[in-house]
This record gives sequence, structure tokens and C-alpha cells, in this order.
Amino acid sequence: MATAHAFGDDLAGLDAVATAAAVRSGEVSAEEVVRAAIARARAIDPLVAAVAFDDYERAPRRARAVADGPLAGVPTFIKDMTDVAGLPTRNGSAAFAGARPATRTFGIAQQLFDMGAVGLGKSTLPEFGFTPSTEFPDDDPTRNPWNLDRSPGGSSGGAAVLVAAGVVPLAHGQDGGGSIRLSASCNGLVGLKSSRGRLLPDPHDRLLPVRIVVDGVLTRTVRDTATYFAEAERRYRSKHLLPLGDVTRPVERRLRIGALIDSPTGVAADEPTRRAFDDAVALLEALGHEVVPVAAPVDERFAEDFIHYWSMLAWSVTIGGRLLFDRSFDARKLTLLTRGLADRFRSKIATTPGVVARLRRSNLAYQAQFDDLRLDVVLSPTLVHLPPELGHLGTHLHVDVLFPRVEQWVGFTPLANATGAPAISLPLGHDEATNLPIGMMFSAPVGHDGLLLRLALELEAARPFRSLAGS
Repeated sequence: MATAHAFGDDLAGLDAVATAAAVRSGEVSAEEVVRAAIARARAIDPLVAAVAFDDYERAPRRARAVADGPLAGVPTFIKDMTDVAGLPTRNGSAAFAGARPATRTFGIAQQLFDMGAVGLGKSTLPEFGFTPSTEFPDDDPTRNPWNLDRSPGGSSGGAAVLVAAGVVPLAHGQDGGGSIRLSASCNGLVGLKSSRGRLLPDPHDRLLPVRIVVDGVLTRTVRDTATYFAEAERRYRSKHLLPLGDVTRPVERRLRIGALIDSPTGVAADEPTRRAFDDAVALLEALGHEVVPVAAPVDERFAEDFIHYWSMLAWSVTIGGRLLFDRSFDARKLTLLTRGLADRFRSKIATTPGVVARLRRSNLAYQAQFDDLRLDVVLSPTLVHLPPELGHLGTHLHVDVLFPRVEQWVGFTPLANATGAPAISLPLGHDEATNLPIGMMFSAPVGHDGLLLRLALELEAARPFRSLAGS
């Protein structure tokens, strides 16, 4: 199978922490770092199609003004659901073909730039992030750099590809049903979906009865993710969550970890994923942690409720796109998937109050499992099976065809979105037959993001993550 990466220069292999340290020390200038990343992006993007819009002309000029900061000179991309001044925001949709450049940079992106990161443009996503594969009806799909015939995941697929392929060490993502975590799993990256409220709030959140979407980053090393979240907390601290604590050192105490292999949707994990799960259990036990089997703390309605909520978001976009996003919005250009989801919601609109109530209560059963079984963390696969071939999850498919396939693949990740709990995907497995990474997910009670990061540091040290740089 064909692969593609841009690990051809000395800077490409540096993670964000090392890049920023080199800039601050004067070993290399931020402009040199940015120009090298632009060259890598130009070389690789024709193969992987992960850049939605580039900002290559302005980026070197902005880099000249960077000299300090925890992410000084680190090149990055912003997912094309977040405004960046001077670039259009099209949400992966042809419905915004006429969108004008944004006049301001949205808070979470501006905060990243304030840390010293330099934006190179916007990364790709499927329309509004409504499907977990970054594909388009009338354009080239974004391709997994480990295996160009396979899905890179979604909806943060473009961001994940640009990090995994060595273009940038860190990229912005969003997670509304697993988008950061499953994209991390598909591409061999670290992806933390943080506790609800950990990062700056999205102004659209006030319109939602249940806040399921959070921002974050995709990285190749745990310390990059930990550095980003520690700095984000220094700049914005939630009064309702435990502080991260020291996320520079691995966890010291031994943990009681629940092991969940059976998907909440009832679909059995494929053989490569099951092998990777068993290997992760063995690794945890070898490190001295106690691992006990657990079941998913959800009832049979959870998957259907989550899809209904997702359908409500599609319906809201369909009827309110001009007001919510941009006046150029043209609903006639929406994908078959988005229109199908909206129709699905209309047909079941009367069930919405019950759905919302159950999703809001999902955190009670989730927390009860940790309390009753005295668990610190729960381990599961990030995804039920390996990334499928491109086309299997395309937005050209009707919802009645596509979403049963989505349920079969994305069984583990939505619970953290409904409950607001943190969960992190780590690249602990690999399938040699397809050359595809396999992510393992660790979930914790709300607020315990720091524990997940410290455990991740220990696991990374014990089992260094594979990278395309070595291929």
C-alpha cells in the first residue's frame, strides 16, 4: 500500500515543544521554521488533500514577529469550522462557496496564535463534521498518509493528516462525537477530548441544549498535548473543573483501570483491534496497574439518541445557515447526507425532549460506574475496526446507508461527548497487513484530564509511538 509523508528536513521531525525551544534559543528563526513547513505542505498536499485554504503568503511575515511563547514559531493549521481573519470559513461545505473572508479570528484560534503558533491556513473536514471520514461528493478526499486508500477519519481528518505526515507538529481540531480521537487513531496520533468547559467556550454553545463539541489539538507526542492544555489553562481557567496539575511527569500511583472491549452499539471489534486491545491490557498490567473488565454504562437507546441529536444539528444548519454562519449560505448545495439527517430529525422531532433529557442524564450512569467499581480510568479501543477504504463513509451516501456504517465503526467515542468527560486516544497498536495505526482510548471522570495526560506520558515512555518519519 502507498504511503506519503514530508519528513524530509531536520525540522519536520521536531515536536512542538522542541520546535519552540529551538526558536526561543535562537538556534533557528520562526520564519525559517514556517517556510520549511510551507514547503512540506506544498510537496505533500497534492497526495493527501488536507489543506482547505492556505495562508502561505502572510505566514512568514507573521512569523517574523514571534520570538517567545510556549509554542513560539510552531506552524499550525486551524480546522475550517473556526474563523481566522482573512480566510473564509466554509465548514467543509459547498453551501459556503461564496463565503467572504472572516473579519476576525475566533477565540480558540487566537489563543493558539497568542501562544506563539503561526497559522499556515485551514485544514479540511467533511461537511459540518457530520461524518467521521473527510470526504466530499465533488472533490478529492483527504487521504490517510499511512495508507492512501484508507480513510483518515474525521471530522478533524485534515488536521490529523497534516500532523501525521510531518507538515506541522500540532494542529487544531474539534470533537463532537469523537472527531479528534478517531482522527488521532486513524493517523497514529495523540488526541485528547477535554472535559466540557476546560477550554474557551464557543459562542455557538449557548444555542445548544447539550454541549457536545469541544476544541483541542492533534499531536505526535503527549508532551505537546500536555503543553498546549497547560498553557490554555493558564490563560483561561474553568472555575468548575479540577486543575490539570503537573502534566510534565508520568503518573506515579498505580491505577484501577476498567477494560471495555464490547462496543455500546453491540458491534464486535475486528481482530486487529482486539489484538491491540489485549496488548494494551498486558502493557498496563506489566506497569503494575490493576485491570478489570467492565461493560458500557449506557442503555440501548444511547446510540439512537446521539444520532437524533446529530440530526437536530443538521436540521438547524439547513434552516438557519444564513443566520448562524454566513449570508452566502446556499442550502441547495448541501450534501445528500446533511439533507438526509435533517429530514430524519423532522420525522422524529416529537422525541427531542426525551432525547435531550436522557443525554443530559448520561453522565450519572457514567460517573456511577467509576464510583461503584472504584475505577480511575476506563480503557477501550478508540474505534471498533480499522479505518475503512475511502468511499465507505462518503457524504454522497444517504443517511439510511451511511449511518448504520458509522454506528458500526464509531461505537466508543460519543459517550464522552454526551457526558462531558475527558478521553484520550493513544497510538498503542498497529496493523502490519494494512500499515494502519490503531488507537486505544482512555476515559476518566469529568475534570480528570490531568490524570489521563500523566498516564499517557507513562505509556508513551514504555511503548514509544510509531511515526511515518521512520518509514
